[in-house]
Amino acid sequence: MKLGISISTFPWPAEEIGPEVSRIATAADEAGVDSLWVMDHFFQIRLTGLPPESPMPEAYATLAFLGGLTRRIKLGTLVTSVAYRHPGVLVKAVTTLDVMTGGRAIFGVGAGAPWNIAPAGPGPDISRVFEAEGLGIPFPSLAERFERLEELLQIAHQMWRGDESPYQGRHYRLVRPLNSPNSVQRPHPPILIGGSGERKTLRLVARYADACNLFDVPGSRFRDDIGHKLDVLREHCAREGRDFASIEKTVTSNADFGEDPKAGAAALLAHLRELAAAGVDHALVSPRRAWDEDTFDAVAAILPEVHAIEPGRG
Repeated sequence: MKLGISISTFPWPAEEIGPEVSRIATAADEAGVDSLWVMDHFFQIRLTGLPPESPMPEAYATLAFLGGLTRRIKLGTLVTSVAYRHPGVLVKAVTTLDVMTGGRAIFGVGAGAPWNIAPAGPGPDISRVFEAEGLGIPFPSLAERFERLEELLQIAHQMWRGDESPYQGRHYRLVRPLNSPNSVQRPHPPILIGGSGERKTLRLVARYADACNLFDVPGSRFRDDIGHKLDVLREHCAREGRDFASIEKTVTSNADFGEDPKAGAAALLAHLRELAAAGVDHALVSPRRAWDEDTFDAVAAILPEVHAIEPGRG
């Protein structure tokens, strides 16, 4: 089983953010952690327990910084909303990350959700304005976002094939989708689609992606029945003529290390065994607090046992 870690909170003064994420990234790289992730949000999300005003660096600038500090660990977003960047520019950004890191980019993408949207009430609460609205980014309906997501996936495959012919979709029109230099990873960086919708998201995974990302966040509405969702994905793969085993099954999961990181790491290891038995290949873990040295050391200590776990439900 693979283990990735996510840096989802940045609770430091601005001048300390660079050194702190440098410490986490280099330690993860040296310890043999498989992947390193950041959320693609412009405002902090309340799922972390922090207010929107908490620091939230831009995702692709952060990944570029981390790529220069590390040598082997894979890098990606959990996940980029299709509404936030034009597909041609987004594919160029992911390709550039892949080129500059020697083939270590993962393309995490999804339809996106309206985080921090202002609740209905007698007056506006500016602290909870939706991040797209706050930055003036158009954010279409969910149905349209799924249409745009499928077009983005088609554009990504075309650009990574090196096909420069015009792309004409309902929402995007690219006259010459040139992508030079093209990705180091061939045929393309792994495409991970986040979300667990059974009719649309998992169908898109079967048709276009190399990995799915399901939710395993205890105590929240973001906790999927992993076995059921993978059964649905298997059905979509059968309809698409896709090998179910070729798709990496990942989950986003939280871990509470409390005051005893070693006990927390032991509990995490037990939970990872449960996830693997359900068919998960790769767990992407974020702590309920920022990665401190003791917490990271405890996780690094269980890494050999994690890598020895054999995922089930093949």
